[in-house]
Parts: sequence; C-alpha cells; structure tokens
Amino acid sequence: MFSGIDNLGLFIVAGVLLNLTPGPDVLYIMTHALKSGWRTGAVAALGITAGCFVHATAAALGVSALLAASSTAFSILKWLGAAYLVYVGCSMLGVGQQQPVAQEASIVMAGEPPSLSRVFLNGFWTNVLNPKVALFFLAFLPQFIAPGAPNKSLSFVLLGLIFNFNSLWVNLAYAWVGASLSQQFTALRQGMRWLERGAGAMFIGFGLKLALTDNPSN
Repeated sequence: MFSGIDNLGLFIVAGVLLNLTPGPDVLYIMTHALKSGWRTGAVAALGITAGCFVHATAAALGVSALLAASSTAFSILKWLGAAYLVYVGCSMLGVGQQQPVAQEASIVMAGEPPSLSRVFLNGFWTNVLNPKVALFFLAFLPQFIAPGAPNKSLSFVLLGLIFNFNSLWVNLAYAWVGASLSQQFTALRQGMRWLERGAGAMFIGFGLKLALTDNPSN
C-alpha cells in the first residue's frame, strides 16, 4: 500500500510539526474555541481540514503546478485570499456590522452560539484561498514519493490523505486547548471582545503579508 512512498515515518513527524506551527488556520480555530467552546472550535478545525483536501487534490491534478508556473493564476488566488483574510479581520474588528462574519461576532457577544455552518465555511475558504498552502503541498509531498513509484498521482493522493488526517487531530487539539483555556479563566472570557479584536488585527496582518508575497517561481 505504501510501496510508492519513501520515509513515511519522517513524513508523518514533519507533517505534525508543520501543523503545530501557528498561522491563520490555528488562529481561526483557537479564536472560535475560546469564544464558543469545543464544539465550535472543532467545526472550525473541520473546515480548515476540508480546505486542505482541496489543496491536496489540486496538487495531485497539477493545479498547484499551474499556480507555481503562472504568475497570473498565482496573483488571482493570492489577491482573493488576501482580500478574504482582510475581510474576516475587519469583520472581527466590527467594521461593516451588516456583513455575515460580523453578524456572527455580534451573536457570540450576545451569548448565543454562532452558526456552525458559517464557522465551517469561513474556515474552509480561509484555507482554500491561500495559494501558499497550495504551493506547500506541491513542494512538500513530492519529496516523499519514491522515484520508482508505479503511480505517482496515487502516491500523491495517499500522502495528502495521511497529512490531512494527522492535521485534523492537531487542529482538534488546538480547539480543545482553546476551549479549556476559556473554561479555566473567567477573566479571559470577559475579555473576549478584546481577544477578537486582536485576532482581527492579526488576520488583517496575514492578509497584507499574503498580498506582498511573490510567486516562488519568480
């Protein structure tokens, strides 16, 4: 089953360590877990992981190679992703209260649970619209495909499944940590609005950083 994969153990360890690295995905999961508990954080984690499956499939089909080779394709996805991250950040800061994400934030502050479907979809798009994730799959996974693999596309898909399966547990662990912190520290729960504003500012920062990212092929 794993005949086309080299160093599977090293791949798993490296993947787990990479998933532990904080970024927009971890911030999204932790913020929702801190605000609304384990269930909402877990749904956020599922949305992020669903987005990773899109990138793994795209890489296997060669779409990620197109993003790496085409400046136009990369720029389109880059600006869409940057705009979405800034949009989420502004909504968390309370800018444009009529927007769906901002409405979700106001519901949370009123003590009502947020829409789980919206939490899932926002997490999904936060991941899917990040071209850096697509290029990561394209650059990372092939290193563990054996040169003599009979079906390299199948090996690619299998590695993507393994990576995403492991990342799901890491993301769920982040959701659990966020929910545990929220339950243990009353002062933290009382300061959720400030936490949300800080997270919103960080999302804007991630969006600006993504907007300034050049295509690695250049």
